[in-house]
Amino acid sequence: SSTPTSTLIPPIDAKIHRCAIERRIRSYYPVVLPPEEGVKDLSGSGCAVTGRILKEMKEESIERVKNGVSDVVAGTKAKEGQLVVHKEVDLWKSGTMGANAVGAGIVALVPGQRVDTSDATVVNENVSGAAAAASAEKSKDAEQVGGGILVKKQANTKIPTPKWHAPFKLTTVISSHLGWVRSLAFDPTNDMFATGGADRVIKIFDLAKACVGANDALKITLTGHVSPVRGLAFSERHPYLFSAGEDKMVKCWDLETNQVIRHYHGHLSGVFTLALHPTLDILVTGGRDAVARVWDMRTKNQIHCLTGHDNTIGSILTKSTDPQVITGSYDSTIKLWDLVGGKCRTTLTHHKKAVRALVQPSFENTFCSGAADTLKKWGGRDGRFIKNFTGHNKSVINALALNEDGVLLSAADDGTMNFWDYHSGYCFQKTTTIAQPGSLDAENGIFAAGFDLTGTRLITCEADKSIKIWRQDEEASELSHPVDMVGWRKKCLKEAKQRY
Repeated sequence: SSTPTSTLIPPIDAKIHRCAIERRIRSYYPVVLPPEEGVKDLSGSGCAVTGRILKEMKEESIERVKNGVSDVVAGTKAKEGQLVVHKEVDLWKSGTMGANAVGAGIVALVPGQRVDTSDATVVNENVSGAAAAASAEKSKDAEQVGGGILVKKQANTKIPTPKWHAPFKLTTVISSHLGWVRSLAFDPTNDMFATGGADRVIKIFDLAKACVGANDALKITLTGHVSPVRGLAFSERHPYLFSAGEDKMVKCWDLETNQVIRHYHGHLSGVFTLALHPTLDILVTGGRDAVARVWDMRTKNQIHCLTGHDNTIGSILTKSTDPQVITGSYDSTIKLWDLVGGKCRTTLTHHKKAVRALVQPSFENTFCSGAADTLKKWGGRDGRFIKNFTGHNKSVINALALNEDGVLLSAADDGTMNFWDYHSGYCFQKTTTIAQPGSLDAENGIFAAGFDLTGTRLITCEADKSIKIWRQDEEASELSHPVDMVGWRKKCLKEAKQRY
């Protein structure tokens, strides 16, 4: 009796398997075959027979090109499922084919397509004119790079156009404090400003007189702290000035009587920063005990103790919309807080160094953070990362300031000052403060900075015990101080290639 013939296709039959592969190639157009590594199975099964057969088919096509026999003759159609070596066809026509050019890549065709041998591109024959034009436009978005791999071209990097700003220059130096000047605050009426220093006193100056260097610019000196004053804030709805120091004290000063009317007790160590809520009678303080405490301004009661940071809290922002409290810490994180529940909503861990400064504009819902590694811009609602401000490197950023015109200042402990266009991130001015005569070169650090309400005057508080006032150069123009678009474009293209 004869043995019945099996109807199953042997999986190791190379001829039958080759036909199946050709059908699969036609259904999976385009097929990319890297020359060095061979070809993987299209089905993802990793069959060694499939890889070997496709490699043989590729070598046969290359051999025909070497022998002068083109797979596609000019003006003719390619057969269905035929393998076409694009680069070899083009090189064979020009007669400049070299040994290094062989094996650049193989593409398979589907029914209704042919190869235009003039530029070795695939053309659809059964497509309308509009669809063909769209297909041709789409094919332009792909470029063939080394190894014959077709990759989609990345979208063009958008280069933001910087807004021109006049450079700032030093106009006035005030020497009044007897120690480092550590904090700064502006009155809501823009009539005066207050500074606190390591000499444990708070000095209030008349802004207009201080800008011109008048001798009677100092209005009053407030004493009461027994350690350096690290935080100051004027209330917009009350005649109050709030101060915080390294003596664990948070004080409320009545500016009508120039006396302390409230104390806020609770911090276990020095208080480094404070902020007032823009719409509620709430005070937020943070310091070396790694917590931010939320106080009721009138009753002096602690509403919340915002815990979660692992190190000193160096800066606090408050907003009228959620998240209403943002804290930056020396543990290199930024936390966005739910003020109602007293819990952390988001933790931003992008920084690698201590976050010592935060600032937010009034014209958009974003904020900026400064650390020794870089400056970063964030979305104000969810903490979404927007961009980096790179260029102020190898410096500990102690202060950030921002005005209504979109000028961002970053000031460091080595006296360097960078002025940025906040919208584009372009640094239009780099300068260094000068320590006043009699000071050490190491005493040119900047601890606090801020723009007045008009945005035309910049005040910096420095380690040489001085207060410096800067203003924009009125004689500068776009011709005398042009925007360096060439360098700006190179920087944008370089950063576009990096992964953050």
